[in-house]
Amino acid sequence: MAKIHINIGSNTGDRAAQIERAVAALCERLDPSCRAEIRLAPIEESEPWGFESANKFLNLGLMVDMPGDVEPFAVLDVLQTVENDISDAPHRNADGSYADRPIDIDLIAIDDRVIDTPHLQLPHPRMHLRDFILRPVAALDPSWRHPLTGMTTGQMLSEL
Repeated sequence: MAKIHINIGSNTGDRAAQIERAVAALCERLDPSCRAEIRLAPIEESEPWGFESANKFLNLGLMVDMPGDVEPFAVLDVLQTVENDISDAPHRNADGSYADRPIDIDLIAIDDRVIDTPHLQLPHPRMHLRDFILRPVAALDPSWRHPLTGMTTGQMLSEL
């Protein structure tokens, strides 16, 4: 059983509806056989991280207990497809800075796997800096430990 942690955020448009649409599409595409257990953390509102905006984010963390082994790049492809189906708006401005966006879906972790490629980094390289990512992981999987630091999400939260 693989535990996949995902974070969904939205700070423009009908934020709640876009997150709901993303969850439904992810459930359908990640688990077409309906064998996985999918758990959701409570939706929370947060300030934009890494850029200035008057638009707050709604964020939702989810965990998928997927039977069998999962291929991380295939999971990432599903997340990016769902994200682009909802909105193909860029996540960055021309200068490389973050931008407001209708939907943002991030792969946070898959079990204790470590991947470091230009296309995918696991665990998410900035998760330890973002309380809106750490709180849902802590709520859904309190025993999860960062495979590189050995810290729990609770320990990472206390360092913020």
